[in-house]
Amino acid sequence: MLIRRLFSGLLSFLLLGAFAVALVESHAARAGQSVSQGYDPTNFDKTCKPCDDFFQFASGGWLKNNPIPAEYTAWGSGVLLADENQKKLHTILDNAAADKDATPGSNEQKIGDFYASCMDTTAIDAQGAKPLSPQFTQIDQLQDRESISSLIARLHAQGVDVFFAFASTQDLKDSTKVIGEADQSGLGLPDRDYYMRTDADSKKIRDDYVGHVSKMFALLGDSTEKSAAEAKTVLDIETGLANASMNNVELRDPETQYHIMSISQLSELSPHFAWKVYFQDAGHPELTHINVAQPQFFKEMDRQIAARPLDDWKTYLRWHLIHNAAQFLSDPFVQENFNFYERILTGTQELRPRWKRCSSATDQYLGQALGQIYVKNYFSPEAKARALEMVHNLIAALQDDIPTLSWMGPETKKAAITKLEAFGLKIGYPDKWRDYSSLNIDRGPYISNIVRAAQFENTRDLNKIGKPVDRTEWLMTPPTVDAYNNGQLNEIVFPAGVLQPPFFDPNRDDAYNYGGMGAVIGHEITHGFDDQGAKFDPQGNLKNWWTPEDLKKFQDRGNCVSTQFSGYVVDGELHENGKLVEGESIADLGGLTIAYAAYQKHLGTKPQNVDVSGFTADQRFFLGWAQIWAINVRPETAKLWTNTNPHPLPRFRTNGPTSNMVEFARAFGCKKGDPMVRETVCKIW
Repeated sequence: MLIRRLFSGLLSFLLLGAFAVALVESHAARAGQSVSQGYDPTNFDKTCKPCDDFFQFASGGWLKNNPIPAEYTAWGSGVLLADENQKKLHTILDNAAADKDATPGSNEQKIGDFYASCMDTTAIDAQGAKPLSPQFTQIDQLQDRESISSLIARLHAQGVDVFFAFASTQDLKDSTKVIGEADQSGLGLPDRDYYMRTDADSKKIRDDYVGHVSKMFALLGDSTEKSAAEAKTVLDIETGLANASMNNVELRDPETQYHIMSISQLSELSPHFAWKVYFQDAGHPELTHINVAQPQFFKEMDRQIAARPLDDWKTYLRWHLIHNAAQFLSDPFVQENFNFYERILTGTQELRPRWKRCSSATDQYLGQALGQIYVKNYFSPEAKARALEMVHNLIAALQDDIPTLSWMGPETKKAAITKLEAFGLKIGYPDKWRDYSSLNIDRGPYISNIVRAAQFENTRDLNKIGKPVDRTEWLMTPPTVDAYNNGQLNEIVFPAGVLQPPFFDPNRDDAYNYGGMGAVIGHEITHGFDDQGAKFDPQGNLKNWWTPEDLKKFQDRGNCVSTQFSGYVVDGELHENGKLVEGESIADLGGLTIAYAAYQKHLGTKPQNVDVSGFTADQRFFLGWAQIWAINVRPETAKLWTNTNPHPLPRFRTNGPTSNMVEFARAFGCKKGDPMVRETVCKIW
């Protein structure tokens, strides 16, 4: 499904460093300062000129005075907003866990028991990996390759990522239908390029990965020699799968990943995998056709199945079972999992407190049950109404802008406005809540609750196949501090978690509201017209609605953005991958542009006032944008982020779009030749 988020779908640290401006205000309020200006002047670096490096000017003081705490991979002042939000969940969950009289089967009982089982570290540590014994026995008892297909279906149902992924999805070319789709997957490193890069850092990460896998097998009771051999087998298998996988730039093109096949054709493509057995055990023997997103991957997967001994596959399956479960098991597994995936890959120094991990897990697995209570307690109808008003203002600004575009012809303009007018809006929380009545949650082993919750979600997801698309469905939980654009539903979605004061506050300076939340809204709106979103029509079908001439002009403008970001140096020889971040960077540029236009329309004929610190309204607008991205990032995290994430690093998200805007240059008096004034200006909207 074509989902573009404001922050990262891959790395949770983005959610913890996203909203600098919000907490800047709350600090000021505690200090008795006026919050109307929307910023704390001590956050600036007055030794740096805004026309030289706007990110450093706007946030340098804050970055210097706020080093990254041990438990975080990145640290922005807005982490406090995310922490405050998590404290609200903590209160709800503590109360639910303490309520022994909750009605059996109610949401309160389920979230309370789930959280209580997570917090019971005495029981968890005593159990070790014993709750997974039935699954390990099933792996050990595999007799032939056909039985692998059956076991993989059961492991997939429990959330274990082996071989490939199978899920429901909206048909790319018929937005009314839900079909099944098989995708490349089954790797333990962050993405396929981690198996192929030949630089020293990448080789070390692979060595560390082998060491980590070996230690996990040792924790299961295998000898040192056997564990080392097993780890090498895992790396060898995953390297073969990685070599046949699309890279993260190729995966951004939906047109290359639409291959409807009959089950017979799929069986011909990969004859050594028993697909009919797999679908039978997945609960969907009726399937006759699915989408095979990356046929070459499945061809290579089949070759490996035929070539490797059964014991190799047992090793691979055992690894992914314990890898998937490690964070939910006893402390030795938790610590070893943390050591590789957080300490080594991201530079994080300490585990988050247990209550934070348990709150996050409850939100992940029972998010709409928890979200109903969260919304009731913390999200007012007034907040929803204010958010809707701003969204409508931003859409109106783009509607006004499209007819003025010199590079777009009349036919394409008409189609673009039609698409914009068809946008769906989801604000705060779902109109229809998820029904968890068939999910059994108790205070038994924590990992058992995780497995049952994963099976519930897998069943819910696969049961959508063959049914009409549910356009009311939400893909984020209400407490989530994020937002997204779903191109296949042609909608923009803002959960309650991202619409809370002080981040979104009607009492704050309008310039900051529009430069901050307004640009966030604009970002999601213009995702509908980025290099991916532009391929989908108003109904969400993968269908060209551009004239050939206009499409070429649009692609040229997107290439300008891609080239700009490829020029940004992250560390040494490592640059931003312009093609990977093109969509998010187009959305940032478009979002900030239309937010500025909406703000000017909002001002009308009112004079632009100068605040107590001497900043004009236009300057405060751009400061509102910059301080959203006031984030310190660990070097290890920056490398991982750059290699895998479609969002640029915070410095480049700040400076990239502003350096293309004449309005920014005018606001701060920047001139030709200044670093923040680009010679080759990228402009779309």
